[in-house]
Amino acid sequence: MAEPLLTFTDRGIHCPAGGFHIDPWRPVDRALITHGHADHARPGHRAYLATEAAAPVMRHRLGDIALDTIRYGETRRIGAVEVSFHPAGHVPGSAQIRIAHRGEVWVVSGDYKIDADGFSEPFEPVRCHAFISECTFGLPVFRWDPQDDVMAAIHRWWATCAAAGKTAVLGAYALGKAQRILAHLDPAQGPILTHGAVEGTNRILRAQGLSLPPTTQVTAEITAKTHPGALVLATPSALGTPWMKRFGPAETGFASGWMRMRGVRRRRGADRGFVMSDHADWTGLNTAIAETGAERIFVTHGYTSVFGKWLEDQGYDAQIVETEFEGESIDAPDPEPEGAAP
Repeated sequence: MAEPLLTFTDRGIHCPAGGFHIDPWRPVDRALITHGHADHARPGHRAYLATEAAAPVMRHRLGDIALDTIRYGETRRIGAVEVSFHPAGHVPGSAQIRIAHRGEVWVVSGDYKIDADGFSEPFEPVRCHAFISECTFGLPVFRWDPQDDVMAAIHRWWATCAAAGKTAVLGAYALGKAQRILAHLDPAQGPILTHGAVEGTNRILRAQGLSLPPTTQVTAEITAKTHPGALVLATPSALGTPWMKRFGPAETGFASGWMRMRGVRRRRGADRGFVMSDHADWTGLNTAIAETGAERIFVTHGYTSVFGKWLEDQGYDAQIVETEFEGESIDAPDPEPEGAAP
């Protein structure tokens, strides 16, 4: 029996015919990286390959690494296989990785969402025989509202806070979620302040040509008095910490797919929850899988047991794969660029 095109090892997803791993969590000689979040792009590999748009954040996080880049849709031969990267819609530069060998095609999704957000490169379905899919939100309860509705709710909350003399502090991951929100904020409504980790990513993405409204990084001199009526984009880990004291009376919000579940907002200590995720919801997962045309589905990080059983019931050859990817975790540390000062 021929060896599978991709295998699952204690270092990560391995392609024996290509001599590389995809998003490995332990050091390897050659790593193909789907995107720059810390659970997928880890230090210690001898050589990296990622999209041109993912490279700047990776260099910011990982330092002077041996990093080669590839354009979306470009085909490159590595070992005995052909490899190409295709938009995943998760964050800027994120990719699904297609591996082809002797007429067989596998695709590794990384993290993805299928709804265009007006900021990241829109998701593109890729036909394949086997699809390795995340399922962070693989339960029917997770269905996202239209982005315009969520942004309208954020603007109303911001205005209500300002009218009450409070600062609105919104928790959002520093790579992807914060910039997605920022790209759709109306700067005419008031000042927009940013946590240092958020602003560090803003600088990188602006340098790549992505359009974001003006922001001011929070420093020791920034207070509610210097910037009344502000909206603050902060990392989730900053909520409820002494860092918040400079804003005086404040309300906190949290933007996450987990806000769909009762009780999670209280666990994160937020006054308001906004249901917004950079991962596919239940409908998105099912749509993406159907569009691949794949019969074999491997599900990773998320509600793997429930979603895998659902796929089996729909007629797929579905298997669960244990990985060290975190997705959008309720309680895990923020999957954001490292090294940015608060």
